[in-house]
Amino acid sequence: MTTPLSHTALHDLSVQELTQALQTKQVSAVEAAQHFLQRGRTHATLGAYVDVNEDATLRQARAADARIAAGTAGALEGLPLAHKDIFVTRDFATTAGSRMLKGYRSPFDATVVDKLAQAGAVTLGKLNCDEFAMGSSNENTAIAAVGGEAVVPVRNPWNTNRIPGGSSGGSAAAVAARLAPAVTGTDTGGSIRQPASFCGITGIKPTYGRASRYGMVAFASSLDQAGPMARSAEDCALLLSAMCGPDADRDSTSLDVPAENFALKLNDSIEGLRIGVPKEFFGEGLSADVRASVDAALKQYEQQGAKLVPITLPRTELSIPVYYIIAPAEASSNLSRFDGVKFGHRAKDYGDLADMYKKTRAEGFGDEVKRRIMIGTYVLSHGYYDAYYLQAQKIRRMIADDFQNAFKSCDVIAGPVAPTVAWKIGEKSDDPVANYLADIFTLSGSLAGLPGMSIPVGFAAAEADKGMPIGMQLLGNYCQEARLLNAAHRFQQATDYHLAKPAGF
Repeated sequence: MTTPLSHTALHDLSVQELTQALQTKQVSAVEAAQHFLQRGRTHATLGAYVDVNEDATLRQARAADARIAAGTAGALEGLPLAHKDIFVTRDFATTAGSRMLKGYRSPFDATVVDKLAQAGAVTLGKLNCDEFAMGSSNENTAIAAVGGEAVVPVRNPWNTNRIPGGSSGGSAAAVAARLAPAVTGTDTGGSIRQPASFCGITGIKPTYGRASRYGMVAFASSLDQAGPMARSAEDCALLLSAMCGPDADRDSTSLDVPAENFALKLNDSIEGLRIGVPKEFFGEGLSADVRASVDAALKQYEQQGAKLVPITLPRTELSIPVYYIIAPAEASSNLSRFDGVKFGHRAKDYGDLADMYKKTRAEGFGDEVKRRIMIGTYVLSHGYYDAYYLQAQKIRRMIADDFQNAFKSCDVIAGPVAPTVAWKIGEKSDDPVANYLADIFTLSGSLAGLPGMSIPVGFAAAEADKGMPIGMQLLGNYCQEARLLNAAHRFQQATDYHLAKPAGF
């Protein structure tokens, strides 16, 4: 290992480098945990963390050091990481960014949290997110960040006047600002890929069902998927290897596909790799900076022997109305459990049971959650189910078929993650449709259940957005995460966008 180790340099180590330093006892798990906890305190104004429990973190770190000393260390032994506040955890509060669950403490850990713990990871805390993962900007959170009293949106480390993306905005900001080497996120319609792009980091959403949803606070059950966010494809591969695997006893949507080591084929040649370039991803509305960075990245792939193949995904535009029918419908059903009876917030003053339901939900849910519940209830109601929900499911199948037709002529699909770079805080907060339209390139892959990732490919040059990160999206066929990670890793071996960090961090 050539990277010099010092207390101040710990946060600049990759997951692979830090794991090696821990295994070889160049640094202890306790020292690493303390370093990142201090980083979180120093940069608390970003609003990334919504809960920390230093006693629990250091207890886990001491246990990791003991296993390293005993020679029984796991693959990620002692690695500090943080979890999106959508995964339930025993030692940390789980709020899903909502007043409805403020202060809630789960009696068990989510499967993803448990799997990472079994691999030896040490939990630093819980990360901010849009309420119930509903949002593209992290402006919909209803929980105050650690160190603050007022509820404020997470800030993008590259420009603190801008959003970090959503709903995994706290996760992306934490990695970009070096507050954690790696984190977990969830992706329902782009909530790993879009914030990864906006914050200049790497994130991957695996095939739907590869990582268990057990213990994830549900938004849209047929779309929600957990995934890692880190600085590089190599780091994501190490985490994803620990996160995935069957969980049929607890998650009926879990795929019966064994866990695999996604790092094994990272260095394979991409000579002859066929990269599909959908014309629908490069039309009107795409900013010149984003297009230039993605085009340059595609040229870099050609230099490594990959072949660009023009393809078409004709129903791309339909992904927005389809998603915003199906996802709210499932949210309407999933969020009916928050009624003030069993757990979570309950209104103090009410007349009868119906009044308690109404007041509890009116007080506990934010505007965006209420909006989606109302949409979902409407499209599922008598007389509208066939006209809206059923039609949306039919088009969803057609969107999935479009991808399968495309994969007959290509191995992976590449394009922008979002039409623009991160916008200013408050710029779109009064226009929910503008937020929805920002997901145009990520929704179709989610509707089809495909694996997708975002990798940093450049920075905006236009004066208004100068220096803001730009990501490129890679989409693969079902269970082809290893191929995606290989393509991403080979690009990152030839470029250094993923190594850049925001000033002051």
